[in-house]
Amino acid sequence: MLVKKLNKLVGLKKYEFDEFVKDGQIHLSQARLIPTYKVGDELTLTSIFLSTLRLVKEFRNTIFSEAKLPKGGKVYYYTEASFKDIDSTSRIDGLLIIVIGGVIKDAAFFEMKNKNNQLEEAQIKKYVELAKKLRVSKIITVSNQFVAHSSHSPIDIRVPKSISLHHFSWVYINTIGQLLLFKNESNIEDEDQVELMKEVLSYFEHKVSGVTGYNQMKKGWVDVVESINSHKKLLMSDKSVEEAVVSWHEEERDMSLILSRELGMLVKNNYPKSKLKGRLKEDIKELVSKQILKSSLVVKRAVSNIDIVSNFNTRTISMSVNLIPPMDKGTKARIGWVIRQTENCRKKHDELFHNSSKELWIEANIKYSPNDVILRYNDINDLYDLVINKEIIGFKIIYIRDLGKKFSSSRKFVEVIEKMLIDYYKCYVQNLKNWTRPVPKIVEE
Repeated sequence: MLVKKLNKLVGLKKYEFDEFVKDGQIHLSQARLIPTYKVGDELTLTSIFLSTLRLVKEFRNTIFSEAKLPKGGKVYYYTEASFKDIDSTSRIDGLLIIVIGGVIKDAAFFEMKNKNNQLEEAQIKKYVELAKKLRVSKIITVSNQFVAHSSHSPIDIRVPKSISLHHFSWVYINTIGQLLLFKNESNIEDEDQVELMKEVLSYFEHKVSGVTGYNQMKKGWVDVVESINSHKKLLMSDKSVEEAVVSWHEEERDMSLILSRELGMLVKNNYPKSKLKGRLKEDIKELVSKQILKSSLVVKRAVSNIDIVSNFNTRTISMSVNLIPPMDKGTKARIGWVIRQTENCRKKHDELFHNSSKELWIEANIKYSPNDVILRYNDINDLYDLVINKEIIGFKIIYIRDLGKKFSSSRKFVEVIEKMLIDYYKCYVQNLKNWTRPVPKIVEE
């Protein structure tokens, strides 16, 4: 029986940890793939999630990499962890410890929420204090709430530099699992683990699990739309403005995950990680000054990034990609080339093209000119007359939709923009190609 008191986890020898468990200073349960908790309970989700980390190598590597957890050593997974002599009122949903050379080198707390349950600031603050006392370096939260990046949190609290706070939405976790089932460079190698991942996802995606997707913008979105429509001045300090921007970031994340599942590869935003912390303030400033919000999605090997703009004044959504025309030919040939590109889209998806062509615009980027030429696709033949004696160095294929009243509807906005993205990608993005300069050839004498 131990006589000393528990005062740390990280740095503790594993056999000492086991003695503290036997002594009752640490209470916990082993994470099980088939737990005995009630179906739909948050502890059921915790147990299944942690067990999947233990059993599926590629899933574990992906989550560990994002949460900055070391991949080496022996990992142990627990649920319902409590430390009665340090904090008798807190029970951690999940605990993970990493043992190297018989010593606990790293550890993480997990707090799980499902359904409409929100993370609570007071609860996470208590976990931070507990983590400080036990030298635990990471707190990972999982809920149906969305964030722009896993290094962000849905709650605004200060944490010491020694502790990192990460957040995953359940939709993101499901997306990671689904991407691992595709035949690509990161798929699951072991066939048994593939079947296990399928079963876990089947539970996570069932309504009884309490896992839901992003389905509506925050109230601040609606308030900002109404304020702009009423010509009221927006202030950077307005809570509704911040809520509107946060909603946009969350919807951006959801769009990237939806497209990821359709393509079988992870789609990310084009914002550098180094600038993510300042993005909220920058976007608030742009919304107040210009009444617009922007996003850019990165798809590997696509013709370009997909730029998305939400315009509050016109209540429109625009999606666009950039095209590089043949630079070894004249302006007239370049116009003919972009017409053939769009006609190829028509051949591949005639119905989608027909439904969107009235909202399709072509922008010609003019060399040495600050003013580009933009016109409806149906008027593309007029472009010849508009660019006489000018050189086109690029094109934009722009899909602009007027949402009208749907722009101010928290649910309809989400439905429209997500369907619009899939249709735009399917009809245009995946069928467009940039011109590439021909390979130089040896000149025969």
